[in-house]
Amino acid sequence: MTAPPEGSGEPQGGAPVNREGSRAERLLAAAGRIRASAVLVPEDALTDPDPESGERWDRGQALAHVAEMLPYWAQQAKLIVAGQQAELIASGRQVEFGRVKGDPDRIGAIERDRREDPQRLLTRVDEGVAVVLALLDRLDDQDLAATGRHQTLGEMTVAEIIDRFAVAHLEEHADQLDPPAGR
Repeated sequence: MTAPPEGSGEPQGGAPVNREGSRAERLLAAAGRIRASAVLVPEDALTDPDPESGERWDRGQALAHVAEMLPYWAQQAKLIVAGQQAELIASGRQVEFGRVKGDPDRIGAIERDRREDPQRLLTRVDEGVAVVLALLDRLDDQDLAATGRHQTLGEMTVAEIIDRFAVAHLEEHADQLDPPAGR
């Protein structure tokens, strides 16, 4: 059985959140919520169970994942845009991209960094947000329409990838860390 894709776009807990606004506004709002909540959630508190896996994370795991996921998904989007060059277009092939929750590099990064200083992780989150915002500033409509193929979700545009795996997924983790979600 293949692991589900990372980032379903569904809230994980906490109060309902307004999902209106531009990608940049939503990204900044979610990052601000994470920064505000991280200091309130006790280090050993666990999040509500993930609806798909039942997995529960401590604050360090959630912050470590958010710190690594934003640059990862920005890079995946860049590779798709770059990969829509002559030989792939001529062959009719699409750029393969992405990962699933069980990806060993993803799991390894979370385990490696979960005990890192929370302020350092929040700085890395801010840096990841800046990477995604800079990418959004550079992408035009043609870039956003470029497509790649995810191993479980199939064909997705760069816009869909950014919406699902950067913006909505960051919102999920902001929901996850919102008090009283951390238990």
